[in-house]
Amino acid sequence: MPIYEYQAKSKKKSCEHCKNGFDVIQRIADPHLDKCPECSAPVARIISAPSVGASQASFDDRAKSSGFHKFKKLGKGEYERQY
Repeated sequence: MPIYEYQAKSKKKSCEHCKNGFDVIQRIADPHLDKCPECSAPVARIISAPSVGASQASFDDRAKSSGFHKFKKLGKGEYERQY
């Protein structure tokens, strides 16, 4: 499930929880929050940087240890196994 970030629309009418922003784990189909769960102040969802994950090298090592292999395309329908 994605993690959504929310922040108070107005700094004057908010608590410490929503003034600094807070995270909520929600399903994509769930409605967005419009009020702070602690003080009921109006909040807005803010756009945050996506999580890209681990480095490619680490992914390659985990895949290799699990029995997967990389293949290099040589030509039309020809592949060579990479080690």
